[in-house]
Amino acid sequence: MDTEITDSLFARIARGEIPVTVVYEDEHVLAFPDISPQAPVHILVIPKRPVRNVLTLSAADGEMAGHLLLACAEVARRMGIEADGCRVVLNAGKAGGQTVPYLHAHVLGGRDLAWPPG
Repeated sequence: MDTEITDSLFARIARGEIPVTVVYEDEHVLAFPDISPQAPVHILVIPKRPVRNVLTLSAADGEMAGHLLLACAEVARRMGIEADGCRVVLNAGKAGGQTVPYLHAHVLGGRDLAWPPG
């Protein structure tokens, strides 16, 4: 496994080495508030198994990827943004805006979100 991924901030959070405020957790994923929120609700959802990003997923990762998306929906419900809607974002690679080399979804809501984003 690539040490850039396994030594990343999110890998350390997934292993419980760095404490976070848990919004949702099960055996496969962990969700917690972003430290630099871009909306009133901004929650990160990460798999507990290290993966670089959505572009590195394979067919064998299908169950994990589906579970990650289902967890995003559960986070939206728990945060009270399901009724009005939200945005779920997966950045991939430097040009895609990914700043941590570990798969993570952003669940954003609590206000109207413009498109395209700034």
